[in-house]
Amino acid sequence: MKVFGSSINISGLVLLIMISHGQSAFMKYFDRSIRRIRPNIDKSLKLLNNESEDYTNKNNKRDQIFSALSKCGGIKVTAITARNMMNELMLQHDLSEVAADALGRSIICGLLLSNGMQEEQTYQLTINGDGPLRGVFSICTGKGEARGYVGNSALNGFNLEEAIGKGTVQVVKNHPEWPNPFNGITAIRHGDIDRDVGIYLAESEQRSCALAAGTCVSNILFKAACGYLVEQLPEVETKVIEKVEQNLQDLVGKHGGDVSVPTNLFLNGISPFQISEQILDGLEMMPLQQITPVLKCECTEDRLFRSIRLLPLQEVEEILEENNGVEARCHFCGKKYKMNALQVRERFVNAKGDPSHG
Repeated sequence: MKVFGSSINISGLVLLIMISHGQSAFMKYFDRSIRRIRPNIDKSLKLLNNESEDYTNKNNKRDQIFSALSKCGGIKVTAITARNMMNELMLQHDLSEVAADALGRSIICGLLLSNGMQEEQTYQLTINGDGPLRGVFSICTGKGEARGYVGNSALNGFNLEEAIGKGTVQVVKNHPEWPNPFNGITAIRHGDIDRDVGIYLAESEQRSCALAAGTCVSNILFKAACGYLVEQLPEVETKVIEKVEQNLQDLVGKHGGDVSVPTNLFLNGISPFQISEQILDGLEMMPLQQITPVLKCECTEDRLFRSIRLLPLQEVEEILEENNGVEARCHFCGKKYKMNALQVRERFVNAKGDPSHG
């Protein structure tokens, strides 16, 4: 059994909550999102007082994303356990331990950072490294849906940093109604994904956050896939930041500063609700929402055909002549699609519209 997790350096780059930056256009959008959240504080207090048992998750048996605000509205905490979902993905892709760790951390980070977005909004995270893993790719949505893959799912004999290599962290956020997506990019500094994503948040989006993600993989199964995100919201008071910093130090200190935080926390049975309580201790936690993360792939035969239509017609005919049809396998879920030459030609006759749309 291997336990993976990043070291938590309270005074260093992992805890970015103390870093101050000027506001970018993205941060102005972020401010508007927070203003939509804050009116729910009174409702959240009622939920906490009357229905906190709804958030219990003994031994983290079910997958759960839990988010909460401090009563002052200055700190948001999101915590996740997604062991069951990642086990399903591990079996789909037949992942080795290092590939499972990489993909697990990427999806955990994506789910944490997409939490609170509009349901149709997507968060695409690409770890584009030159290592033998050949990159990590994931897409998550505001309603907790996720999918992803690695370039070399069977890779063995490397630690995560070696497997990732050097390159870039790339983020694309999009929504069906946006005229253009939001794009951001920074360099890979460590190769452990969550620390690199934390650096991306500070450098590219000017967001002050503490982000941690980790996994525990035993042969072909996840025993844990988990993480938490602490976000400093606009106009938070210094004393609140100091309290959160102390709570994080205490949280890590209880486990001897183990490099496997947060993995060991969740292996020991601490739930997303409980870890949020500890981070917001003394600040009156106000629950925001609880959702269940799920795998969801958007592949269809229609999408395959649209891809075929993007090719030059002569090239399509050459493929059909050589193979008597086309066959494709989805990178995300592994499903195979087959269309024989007659089916492809018939669909071309009836095809309408621009294949690059829809």
